[in-house]
Amino acid sequence: FPGMLSNPKLEPVQSLNVLMNQNVTISCSSASASPPVRYTLFKHNQQVSSLNRSDSTPALFTLTISSASDVGPYKCKAEYNTSPDGKYSNSLSFTFIEPISKPVLSSPTSHAETGQNVTLSCFSENGSLPITYLFFKGKQSISPQKTMHKREAAVIFLFVNSSDDFGTYKCKANNSFPNSIKYSNSFNFTLAEERSHSQALLISLGLILLLLIIGFALAVPFLIIPSYKASE
Repeated sequence: FPGMLSNPKLEPVQSLNVLMNQNVTISCSSASASPPVRYTLFKHNQQVSSLNRSDSTPALFTLTISSASDVGPYKCKAEYNTSPDGKYSNSLSFTFIEPISKPVLSSPTSHAETGQNVTLSCFSENGSLPITYLFFKGKQSISPQKTMHKREAAVIFLFVNSSDDFGTYKCKANNSFPNSIKYSNSFNFTLAEERSHSQALLISLGLILLLLIIGFALAVPFLIIPSYKASE
């Protein structure tokens, strides 16, 4: 007589993280089953495939994950041919891995001065989580890796100590998608004093132009009245 069936266990042979059009294999087995056993795989309660095992080895089902509907959930049923009753496994679903988009490097301010604290943020809008970020100045990394498990930017804080800190900054991002490293745009801070000098120059030129206009306006009556009297 066949032994009492235990609930079968459904598990992936590889990772649950998959790429588009990837072939995957899942295993179903009942620890207390006495062969022969029939294993049936279901997706959304619809039968996908059945395998008969004449020994105690697991039933292996190979699938192609070609669309979002193929990620699951899957369940497996184990049953004896001599019994209409069967036991169902745990539920199992796959997760699509998406490549990341090019990260954007930004700061609340593009101007800074020596002795000021500034921030830089790096963010990839698309791509499977978690995403790991790393910041650079030139080709030198300036922070430990930051792994974000939520859809939010990685942020670092910098202290502008000298003019050397006004270099070119970049960041890179990657996730578990193969060869997924992407680099951001370049970002440079502008020295605040330079902006002040240029603003002062513009203000000075504006004042000079205004004084010329006022001077010309005041001189007009003195130029027109004598010429009018002379014409009389």
